[in-house]
Amino acid sequence: MTKINPTQALLKWYYKNGRRLPWRTIGSAHKSPYEVWISEIMLQQTTVATVLNYFQKWMERFPTVQALATADIQDVLLTWQGMGYYTRARKIHECAKVLMDQYQGQIPTTRDELLKLPGIGPYSASSICCFAFNRPETVVDGNVIRVIARFYGIIQEVNASTIYPLAQKLTSLKHGADYASAIMDLGAMLCTPTNPKCNECPWHGLCIAAQKKIQNQIPKIKKLEKKEKAGLVYIIRDSQGRYLIRKRTEKGLLHGLWEFPWQEVTTAPIDASKVVHVFTHFKLTLYLTSGKTNICPDGIWVDKKDFKNYPFSKLMQKVVAKL
Repeated sequence: MTKINPTQALLKWYYKNGRRLPWRTIGSAHKSPYEVWISEIMLQQTTVATVLNYFQKWMERFPTVQALATADIQDVLLTWQGMGYYTRARKIHECAKVLMDQYQGQIPTTRDELLKLPGIGPYSASSICCFAFNRPETVVDGNVIRVIARFYGIIQEVNASTIYPLAQKLTSLKHGADYASAIMDLGAMLCTPTNPKCNECPWHGLCIAAQKKIQNQIPKIKKLEKKEKAGLVYIIRDSQGRYLIRKRTEKGLLHGLWEFPWQEVTTAPIDASKVVHVFTHFKLTLYLTSGKTNICPDGIWVDKKDFKNYPFSKLMQKVVAKL
């Protein structure tokens, strides 16, 4: 009986069933390292379905590294608006300037050089080397963790570090870009968190979790408890009906974005209109209130129809929707 090679079986499945995405070229590395870089940063903490629309809009607005490097940061944030984690957009803008100044607008081809760039860490560097230059890099995201943990039937808690050496064993040395895309697609399309389609899987018969019928119990990943916070957001209008907003100057995830003035509180008002937003490590509930505030000396008055010219976070877009 011929032994099935899991790497070859996965690639065969991928060439027939893999997702066609604008930042991907099936059969080789993608022709544009710039597009690979932008897509990889966008895909951090954001679904493929969401990124598809933003990616197209981004490429129309900033088709080259030079166009991005010379753009105003407010324009960059406006184009990014809605995806959240705005530090990514600021780092992309900063990185584009470095690429123009030090690399003639070209994306470096080595991991070591990529790691010198703003906003590019080990995962992004591996992804760019893999998808843009077809290197045999092992790229481990949430999909890969799930697929590999099930393949080996690991019932203990796992994370990227524990899965990496096992995933590396299966990585194709000749088809780095295709293999990395294939294993991610396997997790997204078949080896889903719940009710995986094991009968359609190219690793059917090889997967230990499926053989033991414990696939729905794997992987075990420790989840961090989210803290809950509350705040008052002030909806203040002048005699012309304009709203008071301000630009965040505090360092942090929302630096440089516009918002209605607000402050954190320990006691929430009763029966007030509210919006809820879940960040990575905490959940924030903002209660809308009208009246005066002394926490916004640097605010400006803006008509609601002009909000589109100001980059708001997802949280503040929810406040706008409440208006």
